Amino acid sequence: MKPLRLMSALPLLVALAACSPPATEAPVTPAVLVRSFDGAANAESVQTYTGEIRARFESELAFRVGGKMTERSVDVGALVTRGQLLARLDPQDAQLAATAARSQITAAEADAALARAELKRTEALLAKGFVSASALDTQRATLDAAEARLKQARTQAATASNQTAYTELHADSAGVITQVLAEAGQVVSAGQAVFRIARPGERELLIYVPESRIGSIETGEAVEVRPWIAQDQPSPGIVREVSPVADSATRTYGVRISLPDGDALPLGATATASFSRAQASRLVLPLSAVTRNGDQASIWLVDGESRLTPVAVDVLAFREDGAVLRDRLPEGSRVVVAGVHKLVAGAAVRPVEEGSTPALDVKR
Repeated sequence: MKPLRLMSALPLLVALAACSPPATEAPVTPAVLVRSFDGAANAESVQTYTGEIRARFESELAFRVGGKMTERSVDVGALVTRGQLLARLDPQDAQLAATAARSQITAAEADAALARAELKRTEALLAKGFVSASALDTQRATLDAAEARLKQARTQAATASNQTAYTELHADSAGVITQVLAEAGQVVSAGQAVFRIARPGERELLIYVPESRIGSIETGEAVEVRPWIAQDQPSPGIVREVSPVADSATRTYGVRISLPDGDALPLGATATASFSRAQASRLVLPLSAVTRNGDQASIWLVDGESRLTPVAVDVLAFREDGAVLRDRLPEGSRVVVAGVHKLVAGAAVRPVEEGSTPALDVKR
């Protein structure tokens, strides 16, 4: 009878088990990827840019008239003296114009001489009463017009003579030809650059700085310059000029650095300029660590109790390698660097240092 009693009680036991409350699962603390900062970590101290050695004073030389260039007398690297002939245009048209202008002078001189003679005859006739005073006035006006035409013809002849002289291009100062921009046989326009000449003397380094960093460079700032041909021989430099306009193609700003001791450096050589930023170092955070609400940027910190705290920050610039903060973070700050758009203030988390081996279940 005992087996029968057990069989009859089995359905009751199953029903009671089904009515019992389910076992509760322990809440899972989400893991977040963090990066710790100890104050000096991840701070920039030196910024280095590569540029080209140039002469302190450079100029582009061009013809003052247009025409076909028939001769080029110098090549790149040539040392030239002041007044030396560099190139020549076909002077035929200019010479014809000068000849025509001289002919105009001859004709104007003849007209003026005739007008003077007519005026004298009219004055004599007026004295005898054969002509009226108005006739004398007419002859005087004729002479004035003839003399004005003569003056104009002489001016045009001088201009034509200058145009002939402008078919020759001479060096305006001693220096070295650094660039040739036109060849013999080429038709050039007035003002089109044909040569670039560098004057001897002081050298400077031309570098280009991206928009995100140009604000940190100031005129008069000291720079360490290292030519590639002598990396072990640094020389001092001073920022002379910061371009106020970005290059339209590269969106970078030109910076010219004077080299007081660089007279011996070859033109066109490559050199690096290093800017010390030890006193104005900035903290750079990954872009994934920064959120933006309108114009306000913020980051998430994990406090000592492993809870999330949003902190507003002032971002100086957003760059490809991260966001540059104006102010430093407290010593030992742990910044969340992933999944920041789904975080809730005050939530408990399990911080995992960036680069550690445990797998993360970061909710995004």
